Amino acid sequence: MTSVPEIFASNVFNDDVMRDKLPKDVYKSLRKTIEDGEDLDKSVANVVANAMKDWAVEHGATHFTHWFQPLTGITAEKHDSFITPVSPSHVIMEFSGKELIKGETDASSFPSGGLRATFEARGYTAWDPTSYAFVKDGSLYIPTVFCSYGGEALDKKTPLLHSMEVVNEQALRILRLFGNTTAKRVTSSAGAEQEYFIVDKESFNKREDLIFCGRTLFGANPPKGQEMDDHYFGTIKPRIAAFMKELDEELWKLGVLSKTKHNEAAPAQHELAPIFTSANIATDHNQLIMEIMRKVADKHGLVALLHEKPFAGVNGSGKHNNWSLGTDKGENLLNPGKTPHENAQFLLFLAAVIKAVDEYQDLLRISVASAGNDHRLGAGEAPPAIVSMFIGDELEAILSSIESGENYLGVEKQRMETGVHVLPTFTKDTTDRNRTSPFAFTGNKFEFRMLGSSQSIADPNIVLNTIVAEELRQFADELESAKDFGKALDELLRRVIKEHKRIIYNGNCYSDEWKVEAEKRGLHNYATTVEALPHFVDKENVKLFTSHKVFCEAEMHSRLEILLEMYTKTINIEARTLVDMTKKQIIPAICEYSAHLARDIAAKKAVGEFIDATPETRLLTKISSLNKLLFEKGLVLEENVKNLPKTSDALEKARYFRHDVFEIMQEMREIIDEIEPHVPKTIWPVPTYSELLFNV
Repeated sequence: MTSVPEIFASNVFNDDVMRDKLPKDVYKSLRKTIEDGEDLDKSVANVVANAMKDWAVEHGATHFTHWFQPLTGITAEKHDSFITPVSPSHVIMEFSGKELIKGETDASSFPSGGLRATFEARGYTAWDPTSYAFVKDGSLYIPTVFCSYGGEALDKKTPLLHSMEVVNEQALRILRLFGNTTAKRVTSSAGAEQEYFIVDKESFNKREDLIFCGRTLFGANPPKGQEMDDHYFGTIKPRIAAFMKELDEELWKLGVLSKTKHNEAAPAQHELAPIFTSANIATDHNQLIMEIMRKVADKHGLVALLHEKPFAGVNGSGKHNNWSLGTDKGENLLNPGKTPHENAQFLLFLAAVIKAVDEYQDLLRISVASAGNDHRLGAGEAPPAIVSMFIGDELEAILSSIESGENYLGVEKQRMETGVHVLPTFTKDTTDRNRTSPFAFTGNKFEFRMLGSSQSIADPNIVLNTIVAEELRQFADELESAKDFGKALDELLRRVIKEHKRIIYNGNCYSDEWKVEAEKRGLHNYATTVEALPHFVDKENVKLFTSHKVFCEAEMHSRLEILLEMYTKTINIEARTLVDMTKKQIIPAICEYSAHLARDIAAKKAVGEFIDATPETRLLTKISSLNKLLFEKGLVLEENVKNLPKTSDALEKARYFRHDVFEIMQEMREIIDEIEPHVPKTIWPVPTYSELLFNV
C-alpha cells in the first residue's frame, strides 16, 4: 500500500515540483510574484506553462481548464485540450503562457446582478499563482479569478485576495510599531470544518425534494432521533468508513490537509476537518472537499447532503471557519502566549477583532445568510442569528483589569485530577469552551460558527479580513502619531474595551434570556436572510469596502441583487417541488389509503356491525379532514407561486417569497407530517426519515 506521505499532493503542481521542473531564474521570478505580488513576466509565463503542461501530461492530463468561483457559490470550468495540429494526421501537445495567464468565458451567463447585460458577453479568467494548479479527472486545473470586460469582479476569489492584501498592509503597520522589522507579510488563515449527511443513493433517488432541493420538504420524526447521543463520536459504520478512507486519499492527492473525521450529533451526520492554511487556499480546498465528497459518495452508492437542514427535528449542518493572522516568520498574531496580560501586541490585535465584530455585526450575519441557513441559525444545535463573541474567563478578566486600571491578579493553573492513580494528570486550560457562541476564541484563533454547510467560505473571510483591517488602520493612525506609544496604547485599549464590551458574552447563546439581554445591549437580531441582506449596502458598509478597494459600490449592489435572487429562486424551486410531490404522490397515497379504509368500513357495515366508533371510521375522518386541508393549502401555494408580484425590486420579491410562499410551505409540511404516521409503509410513496437516517 502506498503511504500517505507518498500520495500527498502527488497531483499538485506545488513548490517542490516547480523547484524541480523550472530553471532557477524562472523559479525565483515566480516566487517573487507569489510572495511579493510582483508582475509576472510573459517570458516567465511561457516557461512555467510548458513545464506545467509536461508535468500534467505525465499525470494523465489531456486538457486544461481555468477553474474559477463565480457568484453561484460553486466552481466553474471549461476544458480545452493541449492538442495543436502540425499536419492533417499529427498533433503535438502545447500550452502557452498566454493560455496560462488569461482565459475567456461568457460573463453574461453567470450571475452579475446587473453588471452585465445579456449582449455584453465577454468575461476574463486570470491565473492566481498563489494557489497551486492540480490534475483531476484528466485535466490540469488552474485556479483563477473571474472578471467582466469592464474589470468588475464576478467571482469570490478576487475580493478575497483584495481583503487579504488589505489586512496584510494594516497588520504590518501595527507590527512595525512594536519594533518588528523582519516580517514581510501577514496572511489570514482559515480552516473550515465541514459537516454533512450521508444517505443511501437508492433512497435518495425516490425523493424529489432531496434531488431538486437538497433537503426534505416534509417528513415525520422517527421514533428515535439523536436524543440518546449515541451517534456523536460513535463507531463509524463499515460502509461509511470505506467512503471516508477513499475520500481522505483523494483529497490528500490534491494537497488538501484532511485531518479529522468523525460521526456528528445527528444520525447519518458526519464531519471532516482540515488543518488550516491561507484563507485563499483554504477556500479553494473547501470547494474541492465538497466536490470530491459528492463524487466519492456516489461511487459507494451513497449521497452526501450538504444542505444546512436536510432533515427537520435533528441537527443541521454548519461549517466552522477557524480564522487567524500569522506572519511569514511563523508568528501567530492571535497567540496570547503564557502571560497574555503582558502581551501588548496580542491584546491590541484582540481589541481590533472585538471592535470589528461589534461595529460590523451586520456584515458577519450577512456573510452567512441564505435560505438554507435560515433553517439552522437559532435552532437547538446552531448559534443564534445574533452575533456575539466568546473570549473565555481569563481574557475577560484581563480586559476588565485594563478597563478599570487595576492590576491583573492572574488565574491559577489547575491540575486535572481524575481520581484514578494510573491515569496521568495534566494542566487544565484556564477557560472552558463555549459551543453556543457564534464567534469564539479557541486558544490562538477565532472560530466563526455561523456558516452554512453548503456555502463558500470566501464571503465570511472577505468580511473578517476587511473589518479587522479597518480597525487596525484606525489603531495604526492613532498610535503612529502618538508622542508616548505606551501611554497611547493603554488609553486605546481601555477605550476600545469600554465601548465594545457589549459584544462579549460567555454564557449560553441558545437561551431565551440571551435574546432579551442582547436586545438590551443593542445587538442586531436579523433572524432571516430577507431581514439581513439589505444592510449590506448601508452607508457605513459601502464606505468600508470601497475605501479599502475590496469592492466598488456597483459590485456591492450587484452582489446584493444576486443574493436576493438566489434566495427567491431557492424558495421558488422548493415550493414548486412541494406542489408537485403533494399533487402526484402525497394526496394520491392518502386517497388510496382512505379508499382502503372506506372499503373496510363498508364491509363491516354490510354485516351489521356498528361502525361509527371503530378505529377505521375515526382514522378515515381524521386523515380525510387533513387531506382536504392539505389540498386547499396546496392550491393557495400553487396560486401564489404563479401570481408573483409584478415588480423588478429584488427585495420586494424576496419578502413575498418569505411571507406568501415559504410560510404556506411550512403549514403544508405540518399537515403532511401529521398524516404520515397513520399511513402504512406499503402505501406511503417516499422513503421516511427512519429509512433515510438509519439505512446506511
